[in-house]
Amino acid sequence: MSIGLGIALIAIGAILVYALNFTVDWIDIDMVGYILMGAGAVIVIIGIVLLARRRRSVATTHTQVDPASGERLTRSENSTPDL
Repeated sequence: MSIGLGIALIAIGAILVYALNFTVDWIDIDMVGYILMGAGAVIVIIGIVLLARRRRSVATTHTQVDPASGERLTRSENSTPDL
């Protein structure tokens, strides 16, 4: 979701900067476009970092023998390491 939002902000900012040729007295449209493109780039980078972090996981398997019954017990768990 964040990558799509970032791309949308970049596209809207580029339209404001490069495609529109009008002026408003109380706001600089080009500056708003540049700000939107910068914010979109930051959001895309954050989205990629979070996506890469989410995919990293560690699988741990513990195997023990129950002393009372002699039965072998195996426990597996998946976890994400803290950065």
